[in-house]
Amino acid sequence: MIKDLILKNRSYRRFDARAALEEQTLRELVDLARQSGSAANMQPLRYILSWQAKRNALIFQHLRWAGYLEDWDGPVENERPTGYIIILAEAGNKFVNFDAGIACQSMLLGATERGLGGCMFGSIDREELQRKLAIPAEFSIVLIVALGKPVEKVVLEEVGPDGSIKYWRDEQAVHHVPKRKLDHIIMDL
Repeated sequence: MIKDLILKNRSYRRFDARAALEEQTLRELVDLARQSGSAANMQPLRYILSWQAKRNALIFQHLRWAGYLEDWDGPVENERPTGYIIILAEAGNKFVNFDAGIACQSMLLGATERGLGGCMFGSIDREELQRKLAIPAEFSIVLIVALGKPVEKVVLEEVGPDGSIKYWRDEQAVHHVPKRKLDHIIMDL
């Protein structure tokens, strides 16, 4: 059921680094994105796949992990993602962000169905990563999806009385994600 996949599809930030991903798995996830909707059917997105340790390490150092967890610099070496999908866009497409969101959700739901997890990154040192990967200038990095076998527990809970939507970790490293109530987000106008 789609609801089950959506509820399992969390932003995981810690993975089992021993659970390697294969190129074919990443290709299958991109194929889900390829077959998803695209505004005006322009299909402006391109993808770079990474499953090799050296390239993964390069990508990792250009990401900013979990902005609300100010005292955390990201996963330790044995908890890092074992794969990445870099989403690129052709210059000049005004709908690219819509397509990127659709593509990410499709890929992450596909990963969840396979027992994997992931996290979308918009906080990226784009210029430096583009240079180091020799990405042609006619493309720009839109988002990066980190993937792997999750090793953390993520729980959803209602936003508390203080109204904060900031995610946090407890003493057992359980990741808590506050969600607004349904009646709070549906406007009766």
